[in-house]
Amino acid sequence: MKKKFALMATSLVLVAALAVGGTLAYLTSQDTVTNTFTVGNVTITLDEADVNPDGTPIQNATRVDANEYKLIPGHQYTKDPTIHVSQGSEPCYLFVKVENGISDIEASESTIASQMSTNGWVALSDESNIYYYSGTVDASATAVDTPVFGEFTIKGDANVANYNTATVEITAYAVQADGFDTAAEAWAAASFS
Repeated sequence: MKKKFALMATSLVLVAALAVGGTLAYLTSQDTVTNTFTVGNVTITLDEADVNPDGTPIQNATRVDANEYKLIPGHQYTKDPTIHVSQGSEPCYLFVKVENGISDIEASESTIASQMSTNGWVALSDESNIYYYSGTVDASATAVDTPVFGEFTIKGDANVANYNTATVEITAYAVQADGFDTAAEAWAAASFS
């Protein structure tokens, strides 16, 4: 009888354990975080007013990326290269490379280089014809137009015949501002060729 009682007690314990185990519920919780990544951009264009060969602007004309000028001693010409940073671009540093083939015959009172300084452009110390715009440009909410210079004037006594095929070439660059403390650091990291 003792054996039967022990067997019965063991059976009851097993049945009770199975019943409790079958209805046992653990406290649990679950949550998810999903990250979606997009890539920022910096988009610029460079253009200038469309002008006649004497440097006078053509009224209501679309801006262009090239003009031809007829050089005349003592004459002033409109040349207003402007960098347009597109809306939605990340904050950026702006740079221009200025290859000025007429610098020797520019009138000293308003040279391209002096106008650039007035407009906030600073020469990079290690690059004689590379300039950066002081500060960063933020076009995240609205497009930003940044003029480089506005005109050039030829000296009154300039021998323009020696400049028959001379050019003034402006190349614009932009580099994201994030990750750089200075424009010089951004220029060095960008490795423009």
